[in-house]
Amino acid sequence: MPNMTLSLPEDVYKIVKNHKEVRWSEIARRAIEDYAKKIAVLNTMTAQSDLSEEDIMTLDTKVKSGIHQHYRNKASRIKGRKPDSS
Repeated sequence: MPNMTLSLPEDVYKIVKNHKEVRWSEIARRAIEDYAKKIAVLNTMTAQSDLSEEDIMTLDTKVKSGIHQHYRNKASRIKGRKPDSS
């Protein structure tokens, strides 16, 4: 199995060094493996896509705008105000 070197922020490094009982390389390996598998699934799903990057960015903007509006309305209801209809 190939090796990889990681850099950690100083505060995280101190915690890691203080807990030698933890198999840190195994935790890092699993996290990287899980993330890589998710990327592989996304690559498979999008391999046959006809969408351009511009199409994707347009969809991204619409989705984020909808999510933003949803939570804005939810916050307004919690505060007892009329939801924004924009």
